[in-house]
Amino acid sequence: MVPADLPAQLRLLEENGELRRIRREVDPRLEITEITVRVVKEGGPALLFENVKGSPYPVAINLFGTARRVELALGRSPQAIGERLAAAAEDLMPPRPAALWKHRGLFWDAAHMPPRFVRNGPVNQVTEVPNLDPWPILTCWPEDGGRFFTLPLVITQSPRGRRNVGMYRLHVYDEKTTGMHMQIERGGGAHYAEWMALDKPMPVAVALGGDPATVLGSVLPLPEDMDEIAFAGFLRGRRVPLVRLSNGVAAPADAEFILEGHIPPRERRTEGPFGDHFGHYSHAAPYPVFHIDKVHRRRNPIYPATVVGKPPQEDKYMGNAVQEMLLPLLKFMRPELVDLWAYQEAGFHNFAVAAVKQRYAKEAVKTALGLMGQGQMSLTKCVVLVDPDVKVRDFTAVLDALRDHFDPAEDFILIPGTAQDTLDFTSFKMNLGSKMILDATRKNRAVPRPTAGFPPRGTGAPGDGAPLTHATAWRNLRDVFLVVRSDTKDPVQNRALAENLARRPSLGGFKFIAVVSDDVPLDDEELLIWGIFTRFDAARDIRPARVETDGAWTRVSPPLAVDASWKPGYPDPLVMDPSVVERVSAHGAADIKN
Repeated sequence: MVPADLPAQLRLLEENGELRRIRREVDPRLEITEITVRVVKEGGPALLFENVKGSPYPVAINLFGTARRVELALGRSPQAIGERLAAAAEDLMPPRPAALWKHRGLFWDAAHMPPRFVRNGPVNQVTEVPNLDPWPILTCWPEDGGRFFTLPLVITQSPRGRRNVGMYRLHVYDEKTTGMHMQIERGGGAHYAEWMALDKPMPVAVALGGDPATVLGSVLPLPEDMDEIAFAGFLRGRRVPLVRLSNGVAAPADAEFILEGHIPPRERRTEGPFGDHFGHYSHAAPYPVFHIDKVHRRRNPIYPATVVGKPPQEDKYMGNAVQEMLLPLLKFMRPELVDLWAYQEAGFHNFAVAAVKQRYAKEAVKTALGLMGQGQMSLTKCVVLVDPDVKVRDFTAVLDALRDHFDPAEDFILIPGTAQDTLDFTSFKMNLGSKMILDATRKNRAVPRPTAGFPPRGTGAPGDGAPLTHATAWRNLRDVFLVVRSDTKDPVQNRALAENLARRPSLGGFKFIAVVSDDVPLDDEELLIWGIFTRFDAARDIRPARVETDGAWTRVSPPLAVDASWKPGYPDPLVMDPSVVERVSAHGAADIKN
C-alpha cells in the first residue's frame, strides 16, 4: 500500500528500519546539510530531526535517498510501473477484447486518476497569517543567498484552468514573500507567461509534504498539459484528495503545509545564489516574486526538505526512478531505442547514453536529434550513441564503445547556439549554449584504435616531451579519455595546457584529453564524471588537434582537447564551511546510528 501522506511514509520507513530520529538540537543553517550529505554518501537512512534550532517544527529529509525507499514510496519498483504502462500501450494498439481483459487492472488504476475534491483535510486544521520566520527552512551552503524551500510542490494553473505541479525552489525574502525559480521551459513557467500576457497575477499554491507518489510525480517530465496530480492518483492507486483554496487553486488535502498566494505579472527580485544539483552555486538572477496570502497547515506538521549538491545526493534516486518509470514508454514510442540513461553524476542533463538498434545508416543520429528536441531531454548537453549490446549505465562499457567505434572526424556532431538548461553556466549566457553527439555505434569502416599499453595513471605531464607547467597528475580511462589535473585557475594557462597535450605525438592515440581542476579527484569515478561534464561548453571548450573545413563541412582530428577546468565567471563549486564540518564530526556517528 502506497503511503497516504508524510506521517504514513515515516511510519513505513521506521517499520522497515529506514528511519533515524535525531533528538539533539541541530541548526537548519548548514548543519542539517552536512549531516545529510554524509548519510547519503554512506547509503544511510531517512532522517527526522526532532529538535531544530529556532523552530517548533521537525524536519524530515532523505526520504527517497535509496532505491529501496523509492520502492517503499511507490509500493513497487519504478521499472515495474514503466513496464506495465508500456506493455499496455503495445497490447492496446489497436484495442482488442483479449487485450482489454488482460490489462483490466490498469483500467482500475486509471479510474483513480481524477482527483476528488473534499471540503476539508488534515492541512485545514490551522489557517493563519503568513510568518515564515520560525519555520525550519534550510540554508544549505555557505554562499547561498538565504533560506530556501527545497522540496516544495508548486501548483499553478493556466488562465484556461490547466494545472501543473512542479518542484521549483523558493528563496525566502521575509515572513511572507519568496522568490519563485520558475524556468520558462517548465510547466509553471509556461503558465506564468500566459498570465503575463494578460497582465494579471497568477494564483499559486505551494504544498509541503503529502503522499510520496505526488512528490515524485512533481518531478516527472510529463507532457505539458498532463496533470501530475492525476498521474499521482494512478501511481498510488487512490484518487488524490484536493481542497479548493480561496484563490481558486486546488491543493493536496493531505499536505503538511500549504502556502496560498499569487505572483504579480511584472515584479522581479534577485533570486539566489543557491547550491544546485550541478555541484556549483547557480548565479543570482531576477525571478518572479511569490506573495503568500495565507498559510494552511496541520496542528503538528512536519517540514520536508532535501539537499542538492555534488553527487551523490538524494536526487540521484529520485531522478533514476523517473528514468526507470518513463524509459519503457519512450522505447515504445521509439522502437529503435533499446536503452537510455542520463548520468546523475553530471546532473542528469549534461551527459546521457542511448543504445540504438540501427535499421539503416545513421539512424542512431536521427534518434539522438529527436531525443534532444523532446521534453526535458532537450536540456541534454552530450549524448553518446552506442550499440544495443552496450550497458548504458556502465561508464566503463561506454568508454570502450567510444574507444572502439568513435572516429572524431566522422562521428562528432556539434550543435552550437541552442537552448540550454538554465542552471548550466558553461556558456556564460543563461539559457543558451551548445550540444554534441558522439556516435560510438559500429560502422562499416575502419576506426582509428588507440595506442595500447599507456599506463593507467601518473604524476606531472603524461607522455614524452618537455614538462608542461601546471599539470600535476593524470589518469588514463580505457585508452580513450586521458584526464589531466591542473593546479591553476588561469583560463589561458589551462587552455594552453589542453592544446599542448593534444599536440604530443605520444598521446595521439587518445580520442579525448580533458583538463580538470585540482578539486576533481581522479580516483573517484562519480566525481570525475562530475568534474568533466559540468565544466565545459562543447563549442567553446573542445579544441581538436586539427580542423579541416570544406565549405560548411568540418572534420576534426583526435585527440579532442576538452578544457573542463573551472573558469573565472563560473560559479564556485560547493564546499561546506570547515567549522560546520568540525562541529558535525564532533558528534561522531551518533546522528546516523543511534
